[in-house]
Amino acid sequence: MSENTQSPRKPRVAVVFGGRSSEHAISVVTAGAVLSAIDRDKYDVLPIGITTDGRWALTADAPERMAIADRALPNVADLAESEQGGVVLSVDPANREVVLAEPGAVPRALGEVDVVFPVLHGPYGEDGTLQGLLELSGVPYVGAGVLASAVGQDKEYMKRVFVSFGLPVGPYEVVRPREWDQNPAAARKKIVEFAADHGWPLFVKPARGARPWASPRSTTSPASTRAIEEARRHDPKVIVEALVRSREIECGVLEFEDGPAPACRPRSRPSPTTTSTTSRAKYIDSASGIVPAPIGDGATAEIQRLAVAAYEAVSCEGLVRADFFLTEDGEFVINEINTMPGFTPISMYPRMWRESGVSYPELVDRLLQAALTRSTGLR
Repeated sequence: MSENTQSPRKPRVAVVFGGRSSEHAISVVTAGAVLSAIDRDKYDVLPIGITTDGRWALTADAPERMAIADRALPNVADLAESEQGGVVLSVDPANREVVLAEPGAVPRALGEVDVVFPVLHGPYGEDGTLQGLLELSGVPYVGAGVLASAVGQDKEYMKRVFVSFGLPVGPYEVVRPREWDQNPAAARKKIVEFAADHGWPLFVKPARGARPWASPRSTTSPASTRAIEEARRHDPKVIVEALVRSREIECGVLEFEDGPAPACRPRSRPSPTTTSTTSRAKYIDSASGIVPAPIGDGATAEIQRLAVAAYEAVSCEGLVRADFFLTEDGEFVINEINTMPGFTPISMYPRMWRESGVSYPELVDRLLQAALTRSTGLR
Protein backbone atom coordinates (compact mmCIF):
# COMPACT_ATOMS: atom_id res chain seq x y z
CA MET A 1 0.00 0.00 0.00
CA SER A 2 1.29 3.45 -0.88
CA GLU A 3 2.33 5.67 2.04
CA ASN A 4 0.13 8.43 0.57
CA THR A 5 -3.03 6.32 0.66
CA GLN A 6 -5.50 7.90 3.05
CA SER A 7 -8.09 6.10 5.12
CA PRO A 8 -11.68 6.54 3.92
CA ARG A 9 -13.45 9.52 5.45
CA LYS A 10 -15.78 8.61 8.30
CA PRO A 11 -19.47 9.39 7.74
CA ARG A 12 -20.38 12.73 9.29
CA VAL A 13 -23.49 12.84 11.46
CA ALA A 14 -25.33 16.08 12.22
CA VAL A 15 -27.35 15.62 15.40
CA VAL A 16 -30.14 18.22 15.17
CA PHE A 17 -32.07 18.97 18.35
CA GLY A 18 -34.02 21.52 20.36
CA GLY A 19 -36.64 23.20 18.21
CA ARG A 20 -39.66 25.43 18.57
CA SER A 21 -42.08 23.03 20.22
CA SER A 22 -42.94 22.71 23.90
CA GLU A 23 -40.72 19.62 24.03
CA HIS A 24 -37.53 21.62 23.40
CA ALA A 25 -35.81 20.59 26.63
CA ILE A 26 -36.57 16.88 26.21
CA SER A 27 -35.06 17.08 22.74
CA VAL A 28 -31.87 18.56 24.19
CA VAL A 29 -31.67 15.78 26.79
CA THR A 30 -32.12 13.20 24.03
CA ALA A 31 -29.38 14.81 21.94
CA GLY A 32 -26.97 14.53 24.84
CA ALA A 33 -27.68 10.82 25.09
CA VAL A 34 -27.30 10.27 21.34
CA LEU A 35 -24.04 12.23 21.21
CA SER A 36 -22.68 10.11 24.06
CA ALA A 37 -23.70 6.89 22.31
CA ILE A 38 -22.33 7.57 18.82
CA ASP A 39 -19.12 5.64 18.14
CA ARG A 40 -16.55 8.38 17.47
CA ASP A 41 -14.17 5.85 15.90
CA LYS A 42 -16.85 5.15 13.29
CA TYR A 43 -18.48 8.59 12.79
CA ASP A 44 -17.62 12.28 12.88
CA VAL A 45 -20.24 14.35 14.68
CA LEU A 46 -21.62 17.87 14.24
CA PRO A 47 -24.12 19.02 16.91
CA ILE A 48 -26.66 21.58 15.65
CA GLY A 49 -29.23 23.04 18.01
CA ILE A 50 -32.40 24.88 17.03
CA THR A 51 -33.37 27.60 19.49
CA THR A 52 -36.93 28.15 20.68
CA ASP A 53 -37.24 31.02 18.18
CA GLY A 54 -36.06 28.82 15.29
CA ARG A 55 -32.41 29.83 14.87
CA TRP A 56 -30.04 27.03 13.85
CA ALA A 57 -26.94 27.25 16.01
CA LEU A 58 -23.61 25.47 16.16
CA THR A 59 -23.39 24.09 19.68
CA ALA A 60 -20.77 22.62 21.94
CA ASP A 61 -20.27 18.87 21.64
CA ALA A 62 -20.83 18.56 25.37
CA PRO A 63 -23.37 15.87 26.32
CA GLU A 64 -22.79 16.51 30.02
CA ARG A 65 -24.27 20.00 29.61
CA MET A 66 -27.43 18.63 27.98
CA ALA A 67 -28.76 16.77 31.00
CA ILE A 68 -31.34 17.94 33.52
CA ALA A 69 -29.34 19.28 36.46
CA ASP A 70 -30.86 20.38 39.78
CA ARG A 71 -34.29 20.31 38.09
CA ALA A 72 -33.09 22.91 35.56
CA LEU A 73 -34.04 22.07 31.98
CA PRO A 74 -31.34 22.45 29.30
CA ASN A 75 -31.77 24.92 26.47
CA VAL A 76 -30.05 25.29 23.10
CA ALA A 77 -29.41 28.99 23.77
CA ASP A 78 -27.10 28.01 26.65
CA LEU A 79 -25.14 25.65 24.39
CA ALA A 80 -24.79 27.83 21.29
CA GLU A 81 -21.26 28.92 20.42
CA SER A 82 -22.57 32.26 19.11
CA GLU A 83 -25.49 34.42 20.22
CA GLN A 84 -26.26 35.51 16.67
CA GLY A 85 -24.59 33.17 14.19
CA GLY A 86 -26.76 30.75 12.28
CA VAL A 87 -26.01 27.39 10.68
CA VAL A 88 -27.11 27.15 7.05
CA LEU A 89 -27.68 23.89 5.17
CA SER A 90 -27.49 24.14 1.40
CA VAL A 91 -30.59 23.15 -0.57
CA ASP A 92 -28.39 22.12 -3.47
CA PRO A 93 -28.40 18.29 -3.46
CA ALA A 94 -24.94 18.31 -5.03
CA ASN A 95 -23.55 20.27 -2.10
CA ARG A 96 -24.04 18.90 1.41
CA GLU A 97 -21.78 21.47 3.02
CA VAL A 98 -22.92 23.21 6.19
CA VAL A 99 -21.97 26.87 6.67
CA LEU A 100 -21.87 29.05 9.78
CA ALA A 101 -22.95 32.59 8.98
CA GLU A 102 -22.30 35.29 11.59
CA PRO A 103 -23.09 39.01 11.30
CA GLY A 104 -20.11 41.00 10.03
CA ALA A 105 -18.01 37.91 9.38
CA VAL A 106 -17.12 35.82 6.35
CA PRO A 107 -19.26 32.63 6.33
CA ARG A 108 -17.28 29.70 7.73
CA ALA A 109 -17.56 26.27 6.12
CA LEU A 110 -18.20 23.48 8.62
CA GLY A 111 -17.77 20.66 6.13
CA GLU A 112 -20.15 18.21 4.51
CA VAL A 113 -22.82 16.20 6.30
CA ASP A 114 -23.57 12.61 5.26
CA VAL A 115 -26.57 11.92 7.47
CA VAL A 116 -28.77 13.82 9.92
CA PHE A 117 -30.06 12.36 13.18
CA PRO A 118 -33.01 14.62 14.07
CA VAL A 119 -34.13 14.21 17.67
CA LEU A 120 -36.84 16.88 17.62
CA HIS A 121 -40.34 16.32 18.96
CA GLY A 122 -43.57 17.97 17.88
CA PRO A 123 -44.17 20.74 15.33
CA TYR A 124 -41.31 22.15 13.24
CA GLY A 125 -39.24 19.00 13.56
CA GLU A 126 -41.23 15.78 13.79
CA ASP A 127 -44.06 16.85 11.49
CA GLY A 128 -42.42 16.65 8.07
CA THR A 129 -41.12 20.23 7.92
CA LEU A 130 -37.51 19.38 8.75
CA GLN A 131 -37.74 16.22 6.66
CA GLY A 132 -38.82 18.32 3.66
CA LEU A 133 -35.78 20.57 4.08
CA LEU A 134 -33.48 17.55 4.21
CA GLU A 135 -35.13 16.11 1.09
CA LEU A 136 -34.44 19.38 -0.74
CA SER A 137 -30.85 19.28 0.51
CA GLY A 138 -30.37 15.67 -0.57
CA VAL A 139 -29.15 14.64 2.90
CA PRO A 140 -30.28 11.25 4.25
CA TYR A 141 -31.78 11.28 7.73
CA VAL A 142 -32.89 8.97 10.51
CA GLY A 143 -36.60 8.32 10.78
CA ALA A 144 -39.78 8.77 8.81
CA GLY A 145 -40.05 10.72 5.55
CA VAL A 146 -42.17 13.80 4.85
CA LEU A 147 -45.56 12.12 4.46
CA ALA A 148 -45.18 9.62 7.29
CA SER A 149 -43.89 12.34 9.62
CA ALA A 150 -46.82 14.62 8.80
CA VAL A 151 -49.39 11.85 9.19
CA GLY A 152 -47.73 10.65 12.39
CA GLN A 153 -48.02 14.16 13.85
CA ASP A 154 -51.66 14.75 12.88
CA LYS A 155 -53.86 12.54 15.04
CA GLU A 156 -56.89 12.92 12.76
CA TYR A 157 -55.21 11.81 9.55
CA MET A 158 -53.24 9.16 11.39
CA LYS A 159 -56.52 7.58 12.50
CA ARG A 160 -57.98 7.93 9.00
CA VAL A 161 -55.01 6.02 7.57
CA PHE A 162 -55.33 3.33 10.24
CA VAL A 163 -59.04 2.86 9.47
CA SER A 164 -58.34 2.61 5.74
CA PHE A 165 -55.93 -0.25 6.47
CA GLY A 166 -58.40 -2.03 8.73
CA LEU A 167 -56.68 -1.19 12.02
CA PRO A 168 -58.95 -0.69 15.05
CA VAL A 169 -59.23 2.86 16.45
CA GLY A 170 -61.33 4.34 19.22
CA PRO A 171 -64.24 6.79 18.73
CA TYR A 172 -63.16 10.37 18.02
CA GLU A 173 -64.39 13.69 16.71
CA VAL A 174 -62.50 16.63 15.22
CA VAL A 175 -63.07 20.36 15.68
CA ARG A 176 -61.48 22.20 12.77
CA PRO A 177 -60.30 25.84 12.92
CA ARG A 178 -62.92 27.29 10.55
CA GLU A 179 -65.66 25.28 12.23
CA TRP A 180 -64.88 26.79 15.65
CA ASP A 181 -64.26 30.29 14.32
CA GLN A 182 -67.39 30.48 12.17
CA ASN A 183 -69.93 28.57 14.25
CA PRO A 184 -68.72 27.59 17.72
CA ALA A 185 -72.26 26.76 18.85
CA ALA A 186 -72.54 24.09 16.17
CA ALA A 187 -69.12 22.72 17.11
CA ARG A 188 -70.15 22.51 20.78
CA LYS A 189 -73.37 20.76 19.82
CA LYS A 190 -71.40 18.21 17.82
CA ILE A 191 -69.26 17.42 20.87
CA VAL A 192 -72.29 17.12 23.16
CA GLU A 193 -73.89 14.68 20.69
CA PHE A 194 -70.62 12.74 20.54
CA ALA A 195 -70.61 12.54 24.35
CA ALA A 196 -74.23 11.38 24.32
CA ASP A 197 -73.18 8.46 22.12
CA HIS A 198 -69.93 7.58 23.90
CA GLY A 199 -70.19 9.01 27.43
CA TRP A 200 -68.07 11.29 29.56
CA PRO A 201 -65.28 12.08 30.20
CA LEU A 202 -63.94 13.12 26.82
CA PHE A 203 -60.24 13.61 26.16
CA VAL A 204 -59.43 16.83 24.33
CA LYS A 205 -56.06 17.21 22.60
CA PRO A 206 -54.31 19.48 20.14
CA ALA A 207 -54.55 17.46 16.94
CA ARG A 208 -50.85 17.96 16.25
CA GLY A 209 -49.51 18.21 19.80
CA ALA A 210 -48.80 15.93 22.71
CA ARG A 211 -50.54 17.17 25.84
CA PRO A 212 -54.08 15.89 26.61
CA TRP A 213 -56.76 17.61 28.67
CA ALA A 214 -59.54 15.51 30.18
CA SER A 215 -62.86 17.25 30.68
CA PRO A 216 -64.55 16.35 33.97
CA ARG A 217 -67.45 13.91 34.05
CA SER A 218 -70.39 16.01 33.01
CA THR A 219 -73.59 15.90 31.00
CA THR A 220 -73.31 19.46 29.70
CA SER A 221 -70.86 21.23 27.42
CA PRO A 222 -69.10 24.05 29.39
CA ALA A 223 -66.26 21.85 30.62
CA SER A 224 -65.45 20.54 27.17
CA THR A 225 -65.64 24.10 25.81
CA ARG A 226 -62.94 25.23 28.22
CA ALA A 227 -60.80 22.22 27.28
CA ILE A 228 -61.19 22.96 23.57
CA GLU A 229 -60.22 26.59 24.04
CA GLU A 230 -57.16 25.55 26.04
CA ALA A 231 -56.16 22.97 23.41
CA ARG A 232 -56.58 25.59 20.68
CA ARG A 233 -53.89 27.70 22.34
CA HIS A 234 -51.48 25.01 21.15
CA ASP A 235 -53.14 23.99 17.88
CA PRO A 236 -56.16 25.49 16.07
CA LYS A 237 -57.32 21.97 15.19
CA VAL A 238 -58.53 19.85 18.10
CA ILE A 239 -59.30 16.15 18.39
CA VAL A 240 -61.80 14.87 20.95
CA GLU A 241 -61.59 11.21 21.95
CA ALA A 242 -63.94 8.98 23.90
CA LEU A 243 -62.70 7.15 26.96
CA VAL A 244 -61.54 3.61 26.19
CA ARG A 245 -61.54 1.59 29.41
CA SER A 246 -58.27 -0.23 29.06
CA ARG A 247 -54.62 -0.68 29.88
CA GLU A 248 -51.98 1.14 27.85
CA ILE A 249 -49.57 -1.13 26.00
CA GLU A 250 -46.70 0.06 23.81
CA CYS A 251 -44.57 -1.64 21.18
CA GLY A 252 -41.60 -0.39 19.20
CA VAL A 253 -40.75 -1.03 15.57
CA LEU A 254 -37.22 -0.84 14.20
CA GLU A 255 -36.05 -0.91 10.60
CA PHE A 256 -33.01 -3.07 9.94
CA GLU A 257 -31.25 -4.43 6.89
CA ASP A 258 -31.38 -8.14 6.02
CA GLY A 259 -28.15 -8.19 4.04
CA PRO A 260 -25.24 -6.08 2.82
CA ALA A 261 -26.00 -2.79 1.05
CA PRO A 262 -27.01 -1.94 -1.62
CA ALA A 263 -28.79 -5.21 -2.40
CA CYS A 264 -30.38 -5.50 1.04
CA ARG A 265 -34.05 -4.86 1.66
CA PRO A 266 -35.13 -3.05 4.83
CA ARG A 267 -37.38 -4.99 7.16
CA SER A 268 -39.42 -3.85 10.13
CA ARG A 269 -39.08 -5.75 13.39
CA PRO A 270 -41.23 -5.37 16.51
CA SER A 271 -39.81 -4.99 19.99
CA PRO A 272 -41.01 -6.52 23.26
CA THR A 273 -44.03 -4.71 24.67
CA THR A 274 -44.31 -2.45 27.69
CA THR A 275 -46.95 -0.87 29.90
CA SER A 276 -46.76 2.87 30.48
CA THR A 277 -49.44 5.37 31.42
CA THR A 278 -47.69 8.76 31.56
CA SER A 279 -45.90 10.95 29.06
CA ARG A 280 -43.17 11.40 31.67
CA ALA A 281 -42.53 7.67 31.61
CA LYS A 282 -42.29 7.69 27.82
CA TYR A 283 -39.62 10.40 27.86
CA ILE A 284 -37.76 10.29 31.16
CA ASP A 285 -38.92 8.05 34.01
CA SER A 286 -38.09 4.38 33.57
CA ALA A 287 -39.73 3.33 36.84
CA SER A 288 -43.26 3.70 35.47
CA GLY A 289 -43.02 0.99 32.81
CA ILE A 290 -42.85 -2.80 32.88
CA VAL A 291 -40.92 -4.54 30.09
CA PRO A 292 -42.15 -6.90 28.80
CA ALA A 293 -45.82 -6.19 29.47
CA PRO A 294 -47.42 -9.10 31.38
CA ILE A 295 -50.15 -9.79 28.82
CA GLY A 296 -49.36 -13.33 27.65
CA ASP A 297 -47.72 -14.68 24.50
CA GLY A 298 -50.83 -14.54 22.32
CA ALA A 299 -51.63 -10.92 23.13
CA THR A 300 -47.98 -9.96 22.74
CA ALA A 301 -47.84 -11.52 19.27
CA GLU A 302 -51.02 -9.69 18.26
CA ILE A 303 -49.83 -6.28 19.42
CA GLN A 304 -46.50 -6.82 17.65
CA ARG A 305 -48.39 -7.66 14.47
CA LEU A 306 -50.52 -4.55 14.78
CA ALA A 307 -47.50 -2.34 15.52
CA VAL A 308 -45.76 -3.46 12.33
CA ALA A 309 -49.03 -3.06 10.40
CA ALA A 310 -49.36 0.54 11.66
CA TYR A 311 -45.72 1.23 10.74
CA GLU A 312 -46.31 -0.07 7.23
CA ALA A 313 -49.70 1.65 6.83
CA VAL A 314 -48.16 5.09 7.39
CA SER A 315 -45.05 4.20 5.30
CA CYS A 316 -42.71 4.84 8.22
CA GLU A 317 -38.96 4.41 8.15
CA GLY A 318 -36.36 3.89 10.84
CA LEU A 319 -38.35 3.71 14.04
CA VAL A 320 -41.80 4.04 15.56
CA ARG A 321 -43.38 3.58 18.94
CA ALA A 322 -46.99 2.39 18.62
CA ASP A 323 -49.34 3.01 21.56
CA PHE A 324 -52.34 0.75 22.12
CA PHE A 325 -55.24 0.25 24.48
CA LEU A 326 -55.98 -3.28 25.67
CA THR A 327 -59.70 -3.11 26.40
CA GLU A 328 -61.66 -4.87 29.14
CA ASP A 329 -62.94 -7.23 26.42
CA GLY A 330 -59.40 -8.26 25.48
CA GLU A 331 -59.34 -6.32 22.21
CA PHE A 332 -56.55 -4.00 21.04
CA VAL A 333 -57.25 -0.46 19.87
CA ILE A 334 -54.42 1.61 18.40
CA ASN A 335 -54.20 5.06 19.93
CA GLU A 336 -51.31 6.61 18.01
CA ILE A 337 -47.80 6.20 16.68
CA ASN A 338 -44.78 8.36 17.41
CA THR A 339 -42.30 8.64 14.55
CA MET A 340 -39.64 10.09 16.88
CA PRO A 341 -40.50 8.61 20.28
CA GLY A 342 -38.80 9.51 23.53
CA PHE A 343 -35.22 8.41 22.97
CA THR A 344 -33.24 8.89 26.16
CA PRO A 345 -31.57 5.66 27.34
CA ILE A 346 -34.29 5.14 29.95
CA SER A 347 -37.22 6.06 27.68
CA MET A 348 -39.66 3.33 26.78
CA TYR A 349 -38.52 2.82 23.20
CA PRO A 350 -34.83 2.10 23.99
CA ARG A 351 -35.84 0.08 27.06
CA MET A 352 -37.98 -2.22 24.92
CA TRP A 353 -35.08 -2.87 22.57
CA ARG A 354 -32.63 -3.36 25.43
CA GLU A 355 -34.93 -6.14 26.65
CA SER A 356 -34.39 -7.91 23.31
CA GLY A 357 -30.61 -7.51 23.51
CA VAL A 358 -30.09 -4.29 21.51
CA SER A 359 -28.09 -1.82 23.59
CA TYR A 360 -28.58 1.94 23.31
CA PRO A 361 -25.33 2.54 21.34
CA GLU A 362 -26.21 -0.36 19.03
CA LEU A 363 -29.70 1.06 18.52
CA VAL A 364 -28.24 4.45 17.56
CA ASP A 365 -25.81 2.77 15.16
CA ARG A 366 -28.52 0.66 13.52
CA LEU A 367 -30.63 3.75 12.87
CA LEU A 368 -27.67 5.61 11.37
CA GLN A 369 -26.72 2.68 9.16
CA ALA A 370 -30.29 2.28 7.94
CA ALA A 371 -30.45 6.00 7.10
CA LEU A 372 -27.12 5.90 5.25
CA THR A 373 -28.40 3.12 2.98
CA ARG A 374 -31.51 5.13 2.00
CA SER A 375 -31.62 7.79 -0.66
CA THR A 376 -33.64 10.96 -0.48
CA GLY A 377 -36.45 11.63 -2.95
CA LEU A 378 -39.15 9.21 -4.09
CA ARG A 379 -38.48 5.71 -2.72
